[in-house]
Amino acid sequence: MGLSSFLNDRLCAASLNGDDRGRGEFAEVTTVMFRNLLTISMVLASAGVGVSGKAGELMAGAAAANLKADDSLVIGGGIGPHKYNGQEGELRATAVVIQDPQGAKVALIECDVLMVNRDVLDRAAHEIEKATGVPFDNILINATHTHHAPTTVTVHGYHREEAFTQQVGDKVVEAAVAANKRLTPVTMDFRLGEESSVGRNSRLLLANGMIYWTGSQEDFVRPTGPFDPELPVWAFRRKDGSVEALMFNHSTHTIGTKKPGVRSPGFYGMAAQELEPELGGTVLFFEGASGSTHNLELNGPEMTTRIKQAVLDALGRAKPQPVDVVRGIRKEVTIKVRDFDDAKDDAAVTAYEAHKIKDPKTAQFVIDVFRDMRKELAPLKGQERKTWVQAIRIGDTAVVGVPAEFFTVLGQDIKRRSPFRFTYVFELANDYIGYVPDRKGHELGGYQTWTGLHSFVPPGTGEMIVDEALSLLKTLHDEPPATVQAR
Repeated sequence: MGLSSFLNDRLCAASLNGDDRGRGEFAEVTTVMFRNLLTISMVLASAGVGVSGKAGELMAGAAAANLKADDSLVIGGGIGPHKYNGQEGELRATAVVIQDPQGAKVALIECDVLMVNRDVLDRAAHEIEKATGVPFDNILINATHTHHAPTTVTVHGYHREEAFTQQVGDKVVEAAVAANKRLTPVTMDFRLGEESSVGRNSRLLLANGMIYWTGSQEDFVRPTGPFDPELPVWAFRRKDGSVEALMFNHSTHTIGTKKPGVRSPGFYGMAAQELEPELGGTVLFFEGASGSTHNLELNGPEMTTRIKQAVLDALGRAKPQPVDVVRGIRKEVTIKVRDFDDAKDDAAVTAYEAHKIKDPKTAQFVIDVFRDMRKELAPLKGQERKTWVQAIRIGDTAVVGVPAEFFTVLGQDIKRRSPFRFTYVFELANDYIGYVPDRKGHELGGYQTWTGLHSFVPPGTGEMIVDEALSLLKTLHDEPPATVQAR
């Protein structure tokens, strides 16, 4: 809405309400309003709001910033420290900024790293807010969970690579600022696609009652949970029909490269980067609720091919969707370190290693890593900390940001109970609090529940996060349009 239209509407409203004050008083009021609106317009302009679009248009911009890494850096994703020689593709921070017809903006950024704690991501989000005008609540930063990049967390047998981790935060800001500068009028196409072969529930029940983690699968009985094949695609097209940005979401652990022994964004990231020359725009992958799902059959090149094809299939069937509003909302929630039985945890790890790991040295190394993690956590039992749960609305679609390796069944629970028909979970968003199983998952046990820096919250945390996410979704869904647009 332009300034003149806004003032005309206010004049009409005064007339309809029987306001018969003198023209001089009204002129004074409208002059003050004009000055205030002019100030707001100048602030928005300084924040980099695109000037090529007309009032009332949907706009979007996307950009990527490459991360610099070398062979000296410890890779995140294993139990012990290891390094890779060389790299395929780029490790990136990739951002899309979306502005609705009222001028409200959201920013979604994905990073090709394992996961990142909130000390880095809070700083990045505040810097994005300052540089672009996108509110802190409207900024979601997701880790793609590639197991082939330098470590950005302290977990298992290694510490985060501090300089690289801080670089991730810097590149998140760089990508978001660049995306904001590219804001251009767009339309949004959406399609819920599917890829059911890249991944499966990997917490397999074994014949002896254990839950599979690693080693042979010869005594596999059945999966203990669901796999989510949904692959939503959002495509933001410029006025000439070309793609400015494409986002997709899927829910399998990001393990697998096209070349062996190299740093990599993983098969999802390689798929995204290989699609870009074909589509002509920036492609972003956001990891879904994959704490209980892995690929157990396919190699990296085949996974890359199948994901690319699934994205293209969905894009080919995508239909225009109106986007009247974008809005984000965050809530800080309290979690705590669980009270654990050291002897019980030690027995579970030792028994599994004896059953599945043939090399005694390897088995003992794993046992010792878990013992060291429990020693670190022991004095922290019951300690509380704050983390984020977030929901973002993009027209009639919604995404939820959770700060964990979230079990798929919990993600599906959010989808089923959401007031939005199209709701998707972006895990490892805005923080990292380890694996978060459902209560049944805790009862079954397995690697994802063994106490350590990778798994330390108590049973019930997952269900609490689900409830908090649903409350945020309800708020976004139920707010009157005028209330949403004003924020």
